[in-house]
Amino acid sequence: MNVFRVGGAVRDRLLGYPHHETDWVVVGSTPEEMIKNGFTQVGRDFPVFLHPVSKEEYALARTERKSGPGYRGFVVHADPSVTLEEDLERRDLTINAMAMDESGSIIDPYGGQADLEGKILRHVSPHFVEDPLRVLRVARFAARYHHFGFTVSEETKALMTEIVDVGELTHLSTERIWVETEKALGEQHPEVYWQGLADCGAIKVLLPELVVSQGISALRRAAPHTDRNDCRWAALLADLPEARAENISKRFKAPNTYTLLAARVSDGRSKVKTALNDASECMALLQALDALRREEPFEGFCETLVALEQSTADAKNAICLLRSARTAAQKVKAADFADQGLAGPELGVAIRSAQIKRIAKLSD
Repeated sequence: MNVFRVGGAVRDRLLGYPHHETDWVVVGSTPEEMIKNGFTQVGRDFPVFLHPVSKEEYALARTERKSGPGYRGFVVHADPSVTLEEDLERRDLTINAMAMDESGSIIDPYGGQADLEGKILRHVSPHFVEDPLRVLRVARFAARYHHFGFTVSEETKALMTEIVDVGELTHLSTERIWVETEKALGEQHPEVYWQGLADCGAIKVLLPELVVSQGISALRRAAPHTDRNDCRWAALLADLPEARAENISKRFKAPNTYTLLAARVSDGRSKVKTALNDASECMALLQALDALRREEPFEGFCETLVALEQSTADAKNAICLLRSARTAAQKVKAADFADQGLAGPELGVAIRSAQIKRIAKLSD
């Protein structure tokens, strides 16, 4: 059998881009031989094995034939007769269809190195249209390598549009959509992911609310000023009503922290200016943000707002004042009213009144 390093590890090594995982393809072997050599089989749909020492994934070379809708609708053929070139042909982009042998030589039957040099994201073959997940993957790669100057080829854009037009995206699971989306949020230019989905029409299927919102522009402004994925998600949905931002997050099955932050930014963003000029409004905003009890969600709100305003001095000053108001309100304790015999609602009213007075003193 012959073993080759493939896919992203080869691509990023040639680009000089950091990579964290290595995929391997084994040509000319069988499941029985792999197990005999100490590998552990983990793949159910196709033969994938864990190395006995490194625990990296080794997959037998395989071909795939479309048999049904969606990204799962494939019949897999894996046996010793499948060549490396046949295995590479099933991959999405030419830059992902390269291999490296044990000596470090590059096997590049589909022009991946030329496309790396030309900074082009190009499909390997017409079979690209068989997997709807590739629409999201290409948009994500466009976001990842945008700062290198990469663009999607016009022919590949046309195939992405074709996938959308025939309704293939509807067969993607919410979980798979979120996996690609969350990865894209962590890229240097996450707005490119959403713009790519908009250009091929996928946005109308996946997140139609963005068609009429300024979410992509907002994310473009905010992304350079925060590397928190939840803040970037909140920035994308910031100009939508609170209930809609919350519903979208739940529809995408985003983590609860993302859902909560997006809703709070959508609701609280417009209230900050008023709150800073009115101690009662400021206290109401802090309570709505649950800021007195929990620091992390409050800081996420602050970071998102500063990022949306591109870290301007006014935005930073406003958030500084909001943080000061939170600190002032937190200094009020129930024990301060022990000698007054207050309890229940009366104690709550007294505490809130004292908190508002402390906040008001900040502007004196």
